[in-house]
Amino acid sequence: MNILKSKVVIIGAGNVGVSTAFCLINQGLCDEIALIDLNQEKAFGEVLDLSQSMEYMNRNTAVKVGTYDDCCDASIVIITASVPVHNAGNDRLKMLEPTKKVMKTIVTEIMKSGFDGHLIVVSNPVDVMTYYAYKISGLPARQVIGSGTTLDTARLKYFIAQKIDVDPRSVHALVIGEHGDSEMIPWSTVRIGGKDIYSVVRDNEARIGKDPYDEMKAETIKAGWEIFNRKGNTCYGIASSTVGIVKTILHNENRILPVSTLLQGEYGHDDLYISVPTIIDRTGAKEIVELDMTDEEFKEFNQSCEHLKSFYECLDD
Repeated sequence: MNILKSKVVIIGAGNVGVSTAFCLINQGLCDEIALIDLNQEKAFGEVLDLSQSMEYMNRNTAVKVGTYDDCCDASIVIITASVPVHNAGNDRLKMLEPTKKVMKTIVTEIMKSGFDGHLIVVSNPVDVMTYYAYKISGLPARQVIGSGTTLDTARLKYFIAQKIDVDPRSVHALVIGEHGDSEMIPWSTVRIGGKDIYSVVRDNEARIGKDPYDEMKAETIKAGWEIFNRKGNTCYGIASSTVGIVKTILHNENRILPVSTLLQGEYGHDDLYISVPTIIDRTGAKEIVELDMTDEEFKEFNQSCEHLKSFYECLDD
């Protein structure tokens, strides 16, 4: 695998793909970005707009309209493309049937180029699509990562921080499981400044309430739809969380992120892509961190696992 170049290919020039490109440029993380989209005029317009922002950035990142041949020497390929689904409500898994056809076409074209880098899947339903991309690509599991619950985790930390008036980065919390309605929060592992969440709530009951856990979970799950229903898309949060994964890989940070990765016996499950805390370095998903959860938390996580597994029979080879 080529780990020397810092070239990122983004497939999909919609709001998420372009926001991801801008975030990469703004942070100066790579030498080159290639943007691929069926609508080449749209992609060209975005490339011009991004390229003309360089004057006020930290470095001059080369941006171009790409083709699948660009994947050959890419360090990372990010898939954001998906099919708009009408009447899906807030169920990401209803996006499965149309999106899997697009995913199969995209991944097949990527692999025809000779690509051997890291594949980051953002397209929803992300856990199922990441598993599908893994199966089609033939790449090692460590090189195929889904954005998973990285954004859900950021949202949870935001809501907790809002309630107790601290910086979200001082909150240590995770959302794991499906990126969707069956995701769960292992509250027993949540810490704020080293203090467990139960003690924080008990000591700040007047501000936070006696039992805010269900409310914060509901806020986290519906956060994306609260945004979508107002502006028609969500892009900045998912772009920044995706670039967080990219940065961790390119900078070999060994950072722990809740990404969708392959369970191979961990948490008692096998051959399943789902979000769990994972150590990420330049090799990709280096190691899964197995949390010590309560029996009730394990039960909730297992339900999320079984929910995702039920959709695998809908995937072709």
